[in-house]
Amino acid sequence: MRLNLVAAALAASVATSAPAQPAQQPPKLIVAIAVDQFSADLWDEYRPHFTAGLARIGSGVAFHNGYQSHNATETCPGHSTILTGSHPSRTGIIANLWFDLGQQREDKAVYCAEDERVPGTNSLAYSVSPMHLLVPTLGEWLKGTHPGSRNVAVAGKDRAAVMMTGQKPDQRWYWANTKFATDLKGATVPQTVTKANEAIAKALLEYRQPMEAPALCQAKAKLFDIENRDKPVGTGLFARNAEDQAAFRASPELDGDTLAIAAGLVDEMQLGRGKDPDVLAISLSATDYVGHSYGTQGQEMCLQLIELDRELGDFLSFLDSRGLDYSVVLTADHGGLDIPERQRTESHPDAARIDVNLNAGRIGLDLVKKYKLPGFGLYGDGTFGDVYVDPALTPAQRKLVLDGAVAAYRAHPQVEAVFTADQLAATPVPTGSPVGWTLIQRARASYYPGRSGDFVVLLKKEITPIFDTSRYVATHGSPWDYDRRVPILFWRPGMAPLALDSPVETTDILPTLAATIGLAIPAGSIDGHCLVAVAGNNCTPR
Repeated sequence: MRLNLVAAALAASVATSAPAQPAQQPPKLIVAIAVDQFSADLWDEYRPHFTAGLARIGSGVAFHNGYQSHNATETCPGHSTILTGSHPSRTGIIANLWFDLGQQREDKAVYCAEDERVPGTNSLAYSVSPMHLLVPTLGEWLKGTHPGSRNVAVAGKDRAAVMMTGQKPDQRWYWANTKFATDLKGATVPQTVTKANEAIAKALLEYRQPMEAPALCQAKAKLFDIENRDKPVGTGLFARNAEDQAAFRASPELDGDTLAIAAGLVDEMQLGRGKDPDVLAISLSATDYVGHSYGTQGQEMCLQLIELDRELGDFLSFLDSRGLDYSVVLTADHGGLDIPERQRTESHPDAARIDVNLNAGRIGLDLVKKYKLPGFGLYGDGTFGDVYVDPALTPAQRKLVLDGAVAAYRAHPQVEAVFTADQLAATPVPTGSPVGWTLIQRARASYYPGRSGDFVVLLKKEITPIFDTSRYVATHGSPWDYDRRVPILFWRPGMAPLALDSPVETTDILPTLAATIGLAIPAGSIDGHCLVAVAGNNCTPR
């Protein structure tokens, strides 16, 4: 971790067959860490090579079969489950972006963490807000019982910070293109953040030397040409030109600075030192940006994860040095899919990029032309996910477009399934082990009436929904387990090591943490269950 930033700032009930953990006093500080796009596949692959922070956190109660159980495996929905105990069908966060075709502004898209009512904004130039999150977070529950508790977040993305803190944060900071910023109006800016932003601005003016790759990462260094792009990937070392902000965030630098600010706030706010417990939510975004920019394999991801392990080790050592009674949970908002160009060389011959013609805009225009209708017919964010039929059409015209669009998508060889809103509304919200959920159940867990589309499109396995590779080359967002399965790791000093194969969900994190601090969550208000292997007899039967 770049602890120089901290120094500068301060100078200015799911039961398992496993035995429960021994009883301890409730921790004074809960540290909830989300590593963006950190799939269980990556955890399983690199676990033997971690020696620092990830090794320590993984030495507690480690579930390598954790699940973001829903279909829309994106950053905003995933983060919305971690500290709320609820699926997107309850949180209302169905995607990173959806459409509200009845709103007044010209841009009908809605960003998950914006307030679209603010004049002059749109889904790209937005006003950050938690208004769309419909349920409370752990920090909010805690403040309702313990008014002295603090609810704090530091993240590489605004939507991550918002979804982990909700409506009542004490501090909320996130990377905003050129600096760490907040949406809290009138809040006093901590010295930690001021000094960190000054140091980051200075660092961005300098050329960044390439990193030295250990033998583990060198073995993964192989160039792969990317379709529709001149620049290959696979052997990067995170060299960065001055003022290259995109390269900064798609590198270990972003996570180091995020952790440095989190550490600085621990000291400046005296987190974990009061009579009431505090929550510090940290979302580390660099793994996601590296995955999008280079894929989930190759030298780049290897370097990112080895450096993440080291940075987290420094952060935990910092907490140790303060003598804090703290507890850590680490998980991810979703997994990720590697580039198809590399997949096809590794026993995945059907891996492919999306057909450029498979998108709501083109299909909608074909339908309105066919039926001689006005408007665009369909609205959607890309090539899959929620699709909306133009509400300006008459009911009869809407049915023509809906039926035609569903048939067109279902006939496409890259589409696995299409479910209409009526089908999803008629499907009960799934319960039980997420392993056996059907595709419609996974889609139902992402469905919220009034926000979700008139139908939802699910692509086949190993289809990358990126045709234009000028910016990103790989992504996530599917209902398949490479995107759904994530590690869920609990660690606290003195916790007995326990590695479990049993499937659990990210919605189980809130009730488990609540049990460890004696916080009562009303029955029926969440989807998750307390994990006995972590909280033991503190889990309240449901």
